[in-house]
Amino acid sequence: MAVVTLKNAILSLFPANTSHSQNEPLLGEDSTGNAGYAARDVQGLESEIESNSTKTQNISEDNQNQTVLWGLFEKVDPRVMSDIIIGLSDGLTVPFALTAGLSSLGDSKLVITGGMAELVSGSISMGLGGFLAARSESEFYKSQVRKEKQLFFNNKELLEEELEDIFLDIGMSETTTESAIRDLSKSPKAMIDFIIRHGKGLEEPADGRQVTSALTIGLSYFLGGFVPLVPYFFTAIVQTGLIISVLVMGVTLFWFGYLKTAISMGEDCSLWMRVSEGLQMVLIGSIAAGSAWGLVRVIDTN
Repeated sequence: MAVVTLKNAILSLFPANTSHSQNEPLLGEDSTGNAGYAARDVQGLESEIESNSTKTQNISEDNQNQTVLWGLFEKVDPRVMSDIIIGLSDGLTVPFALTAGLSSLGDSKLVITGGMAELVSGSISMGLGGFLAARSESEFYKSQVRKEKQLFFNNKELLEEELEDIFLDIGMSETTTESAIRDLSKSPKAMIDFIIRHGKGLEEPADGRQVTSALTIGLSYFLGGFVPLVPYFFTAIVQTGLIISVLVMGVTLFWFGYLKTAISMGEDCSLWMRVSEGLQMVLIGSIAAGSAWGLVRVIDTN
């Protein structure tokens, strides 16, 4: 309908000249003998409108796909996502450097055996570290809650001073602050939760956080570390396996750095920042693998 309306509007700019013959077509030849200028102009405008409509539709579809993608990431617990990134970061660099170093000895079986041993021990170690970190976080949170509860019953005025500092720091007036403190004082739990969250900056750990963290970090480390080891299973010559492993890890590290930055910083992250982080991961992995390969090579030749 928009195209038809626009066409009619343009045609209205070229009314039939009353001095011309009644049989002369509106879009006929002009005085120079060139036929149908107006008709061609209308066709050009119609094509341009259709082209712009298609481009707008494609952009809308791309934005919709990006929104769905970010929506999926936002549904994942940020702490779980953080554990995945920690596990993959170490898993993609440490085993890669180890297998590259062992490959300089010229034995594929040795690379596979040493790599698998490192993957198992490294996954257990990383998982245990995640478990202990989550347990420490939970214990610290509970200790802060106990401390604030004791203050509420033993020295409520000090707790109210903490609340006053919080409210004044965010720019609330004294009248509003006094009213808010009065309301929160009616519920000890709400008062303590507010101080813990907004005053201490602590969030209550989820149930089963310790086990979840251990499994997430451990499995992420194992999966990330298994990638550079795969080529050695399918090559008889260790140098060939090393070359394939380096190529595969170059691509993997780049996309890991790219996606890690995009997920961590969200939709506002620029393309250059994502690309630079991907290149940085490639550089770190290359330095680690090259150093390990060179060190083992030097030790083996002496």
